[in-house]
Amino acid sequence: MAVFLLWSMFVAAATADVPDFDTDVLPVLTKSGCNAAACHGAAAGRGGFKLSLFGGDSAADFDEIAHRLEGRRVNLARPERSLLLLKPTEQIQHEGGTRFDADSDFAAVLTDWIRAGARRSPSRRLVRMDVEPARVFVESVPAQVQLRVSAVFEQSATRDVTPLAVFAPADPTAVEVDAHGTLKILRPGRHIVAVRFLSQVKTVQVTAQLSREPLDLKNVPRRNWIDDEVLASLEELRIPPADEAEDATLLRRVTLDLTGRLPSPETVHKHVADHDAEKYERFVDRLLLSPEFTEFWTYRFARLLRVRTGPNDEPGTRAFHGWLHEQVEKRTPWNEMARRLILAEGDSHTIGPANFFRVTGDARSQAEYVSEALLGVRLRCANCHDHPLDQWTQDDYHGLAAIFARVEQGRIVRSLPRGKVSHPRTGLTAVARIPGGPSLDQAADPRPEFADWLTDPQNPYFAKAFVNRLWKALMGRGLVEPADDLRATNPATHPALLDRLAADFVEYGYDWRHTITLIATSATYRRSSQTSDANRTDELYYSHSLSRPLDAEVLADAIHDVAGAAQGDEDRPRAIAIVDARQPDESLDALGRCSRDDSCDAPNTRAGGLATQLHLLNGPLLNAQVAAPNGRLQAMLAAGKTNDEIVAEFYLRALGRMPRDNEREFWNTQIGDADAERPKRLEDFLWSLLTCREFTTNH
Repeated sequence: MAVFLLWSMFVAAATADVPDFDTDVLPVLTKSGCNAAACHGAAAGRGGFKLSLFGGDSAADFDEIAHRLEGRRVNLARPERSLLLLKPTEQIQHEGGTRFDADSDFAAVLTDWIRAGARRSPSRRLVRMDVEPARVFVESVPAQVQLRVSAVFEQSATRDVTPLAVFAPADPTAVEVDAHGTLKILRPGRHIVAVRFLSQVKTVQVTAQLSREPLDLKNVPRRNWIDDEVLASLEELRIPPADEAEDATLLRRVTLDLTGRLPSPETVHKHVADHDAEKYERFVDRLLLSPEFTEFWTYRFARLLRVRTGPNDEPGTRAFHGWLHEQVEKRTPWNEMARRLILAEGDSHTIGPANFFRVTGDARSQAEYVSEALLGVRLRCANCHDHPLDQWTQDDYHGLAAIFARVEQGRIVRSLPRGKVSHPRTGLTAVARIPGGPSLDQAADPRPEFADWLTDPQNPYFAKAFVNRLWKALMGRGLVEPADDLRATNPATHPALLDRLAADFVEYGYDWRHTITLIATSATYRRSSQTSDANRTDELYYSHSLSRPLDAEVLADAIHDVAGAAQGDEDRPRAIAIVDARQPDESLDALGRCSRDDSCDAPNTRAGGLATQLHLLNGPLLNAQVAAPNGRLQAMLAAGKTNDEIVAEFYLRALGRMPRDNEREFWNTQIGDADAERPKRLEDFLWSLLTCREFTTNH
């Protein structure tokens, strides 16, 4: 017995010195970039050698390395001549270049593993990864901080894995990280660094103050708890907030945000002349009850849910759009709307929500659509492999697709007794399951169970995703950006604020009008867009209002409203009321209309780009409106209005304010006296006004 115990101790000691495939070899390949998406971790591999992305499937990787190609990738007789070593050290031609040196520690790990027999016998399981410090705070830049990464294994001591961890700053221009975990902080603000080891990813928040001088914001106006959260961040970062915007500016901003329209001159005059301290809150309440609010937020929901007409399916699109209009008008809570969408069945030409299943063409596309629109999660990244930056696995992706596999997506939407999707890794039928959760009853329609989970108050995504979209709609950017990419490695700029908004949303019965009111009446929303030297670079923390381009449809309507030519075209619907986003319209497309073929959160679906600018410079929409015989300018000329009167009228309609003295003086000089060229110069004035940044943005 004594001899046996001594032998066991010897074997255990010898085994401990042998590199473990899962926790030693794979991290070397990951750190070296061998299993990245641009290399052998691509879906089809590279050069006949395929690895799982970032080592997500260690069993398949071991088989590929040790057994495929007749075992030629490992040379047990001469380990140093193994392809697994010769290629990354570029001792033989390697398309990926040199990944590590032949005399490096990484090469030694691979050599020792091959010399020991190139076996896989998982001897330890990763329990967790820790990063120290988890939060970095510096008072000034440039600054340097060392990160330490440790791995805690099951039945094993904690191990320093800093040399094997992968560091990825979200903004490399703000933070640089070398291979050894040394951070170089180059720019003030809050920044994120993702740290990966094996299957675990964590983020380190890096905060660098903008000023050495302390900032006391105790006396800055606060109107609700949103302001407490935002000001706490500004105080920590030492970013002074802007003052409140002027009455006219704020009126224009909130009218555009809530109704997609410009305030009328009468509304501006009345609001500015009102000196009641509660006038703004009353105005917000009136907007929320207006038909214009219903029309505009129907448009917003239609964008979110990608309402568009498929081939020969205009009745279905109108039914879907009409149902959304009805829900907005009736103030249906968001959880009830989502539940009705998930459970919808029937004739899609008469039952609006049934068209929710006709937006896409198959179960996998439906899973991606549902995850992005209702959960704010990009589950599509887990189609071919486990999500590289989140918890989602292929089982989650195809399990969600399996929930919708039994839904017939024809004109008549109904649940079928059978339907399946295949799991690409196993080749077997995917099991319907809640993403990140349990499998569902395979014998019954799984949608009711999914709807219960989706709308459960404890769901960590549903409420957050929607309040984040509301915040973005009113503030110009989401607390999480992009708005459909909620994940641990893409944290909110204000995590506590997002959590509190979501909890409040649930507490008030998913009443999204309540959340809109909360945001729109906060002091944060009311801030001016005018910046100072101390807050000019802030684009993330809401020290001032962000100027954002008007949606293509909103801009087109605003041009018509100011120029007035639409008054002679009674049959023309407002652009935001157009049901089918695929309806041909050269002007809307040039202005950057989202086609809704995919998420409208994508960067290439935003208005205000180069195409928009070129269209405004010399496009048919603007030219036709400026020179329209039945337009407002021609009517004012015919009525004998003076230059001052014309300039004031258009400033009020376009910018929501009266021209300043220097602006009046400038335009009087430019337009000149009454002569044959005056109408043309006034057309130039109107064109200038309709192309200026103050008009084409909300600010």
